[in-house]
Amino acid sequence: MFNIIITGIIIGLFVSVPVGPLGILCIQRTLNRGRAHGIITGLGATTSDLIYAMLVGFSMSIIINFIEAYQLLIQIIGSVIICGFGIHVFRSNPSKQLASSAKKKSKGDYFSDYFSAFALCFSNPLIIFLFIGLFAQFHFFSPEQNFYEDFIGLISILLGAFLWWAFLTLIVSKFRNQFNMRGLWILNKITGSILIVLGAGGVLFSIFDSFL
Repeated sequence: MFNIIITGIIIGLFVSVPVGPLGILCIQRTLNRGRAHGIITGLGATTSDLIYAMLVGFSMSIIINFIEAYQLLIQIIGSVIICGFGIHVFRSNPSKQLASSAKKKSKGDYFSDYFSAFALCFSNPLIIFLFIGLFAQFHFFSPEQNFYEDFIGLISILLGAFLWWAFLTLIVSKFRNQFNMRGLWILNKITGSILIVLGAGGVLFSIFDSFL
């Protein structure tokens, strides 16, 4: 059970940490309107991620026989997806994204913050492939798990994602005056490198394991 919780938190972090449009939107709202608006924005994105995680997780449980039959292929494809996503994160430039988003000054209450973040994140179904890759890599939602363990896994993903948004808004609000893009640039490099190593390692491990 502890392993499920830790793995779920790690998956939630991997999905949320890369600074893309949602990260920039969260940072912008935190800087302009305060930490509460940033957290609500993060919760909107987290809700969307949770829905996609449920769709992928329970679909994987339903088609588990297909997954077991093509486990090696799925693990390799999933690892390649993770690696490709890591390359995208590594090469992304948060300063350009912030310059673009700064042109769109947004006003509204917490509901609009939540709904707009949810809609923006939910409009990107490519996150499904990232979840497939991560679930295959970490053997998440395995057939040995019961419904209670699956539920704990989903809550752990939610927790991991929320921890990131809470941490991000705390750092942005605390160092508002010293805030710059270099830190985000470094964060993207680190996160992207980890994803690249994880994906490449998954491909090599899957191929090696198939010959044992």
